[in-house]
Amino acid sequence: MMPGDDVLPKPEVRRIEVFTGVGRRRRWSPDAKAQIVAESYATSVGEVAERYGLRNTQVFTWRRDARRAGGAEFAPVVVADAVAAGGDVGMIEVRIGEALVRIPREADPRMAAAVIAALKAAR
Repeated sequence: MMPGDDVLPKPEVRRIEVFTGVGRRRRWSPDAKAQIVAESYATSVGEVAERYGLRNTQVFTWRRDARRAGGAEFAPVVVADAVAAGGDVGMIEVRIGEALVRIPREADPRMAAAVIAALKAAR
């Protein structure tokens, strides 16, 4: 090189990494997301995220998206013998906080959903 040349010398390459595996961005089908969200309610978000190689925030985002889309919400279900419990056969009991709603078999599903939504909103 001559003094006054504008050309910078090229830096020497010390290390090159070649990625041959799957990249970090993956595509999840709606069914797979629903299964992962359901599992996160059964165990914990952290456990499920680790099992599938996700971040906790991704699972929480999928949970929120499912709620906003009107997707299924999960709650523990306890099946009791109606005769032993002294209740009516075919009656559904829903507890939300301190509130208890008994829904008979012949109830209008839209009315039952409206009552449950009102209780949840008041919580």
